[in-house]
Amino acid sequence: MLDFITVILAAGKGTRMKSKLPKVLHRAAGKPMLQHVIDAADAAGARRNIVVTGFGGETVRRSIGDSVEYVEQKEQLGTGHAVLQTKPLLGGEHGTIMVLCGDTPLLTAELLARFHEEHVLAGAKASVLTAIMPNAKGYGRVVRRDNGEVLKIVEHKDATEEERQIHEVNAGIYCFDAQALFSALAKVTNENAQGEYYLPDVLSILRDAGEKIWAVTADDYESTLGINSRSQLAIAERILRRRKTEELMADGVTIIDPHTTFVDADVRVGMDTVIYPFTFLEGDTVIGEDCCIGPHVRFQNTVVGNGVKAHYAYVHDAQIDDHADLGQFNHIRPDSHISADVKLGNFVEVKNSDIGVGSKLPHLSYIGDCDMGAHVNMGCGTITVNYDGKKKYRTVVGDHAFVGCNSNLVAPVTVGTNAYVAAGSTITHDVPPDTLSIARARQKEIEGWHDKRG
Repeated sequence: MLDFITVILAAGKGTRMKSKLPKVLHRAAGKPMLQHVIDAADAAGARRNIVVTGFGGETVRRSIGDSVEYVEQKEQLGTGHAVLQTKPLLGGEHGTIMVLCGDTPLLTAELLARFHEEHVLAGAKASVLTAIMPNAKGYGRVVRRDNGEVLKIVEHKDATEEERQIHEVNAGIYCFDAQALFSALAKVTNENAQGEYYLPDVLSILRDAGEKIWAVTADDYESTLGINSRSQLAIAERILRRRKTEELMADGVTIIDPHTTFVDADVRVGMDTVIYPFTFLEGDTVIGEDCCIGPHVRFQNTVVGNGVKAHYAYVHDAQIDDHADLGQFNHIRPDSHISADVKLGNFVEVKNSDIGVGSKLPHLSYIGDCDMGAHVNMGCGTITVNYDGKKKYRTVVGDHAFVGCNSNLVAPVTVGTNAYVAAGSTITHDVPPDTLSIARARQKEIEGWHDKRG
């Protein structure tokens, strides 16, 4: 694939977002808008990605990390000035520089790859990505020559009535010959109402010099939409979610109701899994094959094996192995590992624990900071008491242990292999293997109690 370098503009504050967060870091489908753009560029074949930061630059760097290069635009003096800041990094390049906007999360790798390829095939010094907008009001119109070359781009306010009938608009995304770009940028002035250096002026400079200016039209205008407000962000979220559910269904996943199913962009789901309504699959979640997920399930950064069942559950930063069965209203908290064939009943919370193969946590239990063996039965209402007010301690339960209902295991404590704990016990000392431990007060009846209370 033909390679190219991207310059991604991410310096703006985004005042219409009304946020302390830089606009490009607002999230859609589970990741910042800027990350969507970077991922699309990478998948399209970009050799380098240079992000131009400004407002909240350090926050942007911390969020995106070291996968890209950065330059700072200390003063926001226009898009042309922003691109000019990359000259120390790119002034010696002789290939294609693609200029992208960090607030266009709907861009696809396929579109960017086609845009670059057609730019090169056209032999143009500059190309602009365009879109056919159903309602082009407010957009710059692309006026072409008869041979398809770009004659000019005219802003809506400056367009004639005839030009306003054009629905092909400038998407604000460009391909440039690197040397031609920086040569033209040196000639861009700020003699305009805003006193800024505009990148589109490069097109006029190159055209006046007799260079070929080309345009490539996106197949779908939605892919080119920029996001400037919370309401537009919600639209982008909806489009990305629709794309994701369509992708999953094409790969063999059954989604009962795509309109009420929310799946982030990086989530993976295996074949023949069924997803019921009001399910949220977020972050780096991976779901195996033949699972039944939902309704009303939320998985965040969770790895799920094959044949897992989950209903009305919230699981985050955890691992669930093959054929585990999560009952209703479970909360699986970070650093928990639910092994294969584990069965959880209703209203069970697990935190920072390893639950062994085939173990059962039937109902109404809290299991925190616990290392549980295989084929353990925890009775209804069992609690691992892991906190003494200052420190947290772990509970160890050996293979095939049986803990009766309404028991408290006060950590640090170990229940040995094949050991039994009688119902209603509060265990404060280790239970040796193969023994029965009873830790409760002896039952006593007081006759005539009703009369004494009277």
